[in-house]
Amino acid sequence: MRNAGIVLAALLCMAAAGSAMAEAQQKDPAPKTEFITVQPGVRLEVIDWGGPPAHGPGTALVFLAGLGQTAHVFDGFAQRFTGQYHVYGITRRGFGASSRPAPSVANYSAERLGEDVLAVIAALHLDRPVLVGHSIAGEELSWVGSTHPRQVSGLIYLDAALGFAYYTRASDNWVVAMADLWQRLEALRTSATLDQTFAQGMLRSATDFQADLQPLTRQLAQMPRGLPTPSPVTLAVMFGEQEFTAIRAPAMAIFACPHSVRSMPGIGTDRAALIREDKARCTAQSNAFEQGNPADPVVRIANADHAVFQSNPQEVQRAMNDFLEKRR
Repeated sequence: MRNAGIVLAALLCMAAAGSAMAEAQQKDPAPKTEFITVQPGVRLEVIDWGGPPAHGPGTALVFLAGLGQTAHVFDGFAQRFTGQYHVYGITRRGFGASSRPAPSVANYSAERLGEDVLAVIAALHLDRPVLVGHSIAGEELSWVGSTHPRQVSGLIYLDAALGFAYYTRASDNWVVAMADLWQRLEALRTSATLDQTFAQGMLRSATDFQADLQPLTRQLAQMPRGLPTPSPVTLAVMFGEQEFTAIRAPAMAIFACPHSVRSMPGIGTDRAALIREDKARCTAQSNAFEQGNPADPVVRIANADHAVFQSNPQEVQRAMNDFLEKRR
């Protein structure tokens, strides 16, 4: 089962983000905010919800929001952890009050966004914090966890260990497949040799891309009207995705599986088929993550929203606390 639906689910999250942030900010006091330079001309909004001083590995949490959202989406949830941990959030470049570099893949690739996270960790002088990421933030977690695992004590994926964060043949991602096809074409334009090996690679990439587009096409046909159109920055983040097949830092993956009907990426005439497809997709991806990372816990919460920390905050908090206790 292909992982086409996550981009559409992220669009629904973007549509609901404003009301969720407003509700959280009404309930909780305003956190501290500062801006940290991560690259010449690029500053990121960093939220500090407080907590005891971070004094060693695993004593600080850093929250990363989903696509189109800011760190303020965690204003309500993050404060559940300030009794034991010092808790921060980062608004990635291109969104909210953070700087907005030109929408190119170079400026918004998984590597570039992951480097931003490491730059903030260094600026805050944090000793191996735990990263907590929702949705697209899974790619930032996986980049750090696969290339700089010693910089963190752990990774917590909030419905984020999806195709762009953990890539398998059982649950691919159409954007990743498209990026692979584009990279092969670009290589031919610049330096690659047009031979049988190149042609076979192109055929594999084109076949994968075609297979990924089929469920995407079905879901787009079922999408409700009025969803936000992806911005150039959002598209740059999507096109900057890459394959991650190994996570070398301790991790926990929380999946909304199956998703609640209200958070599904489109409810149309064939509602039963969409529900079956969602269940098959999330089951395949969660099973693949569990099999590929047998030492890492996998938590499945049935009928939760994609924003699982909002729909099921108590269950998510309990699961996170169990994991966090082992990281200190």
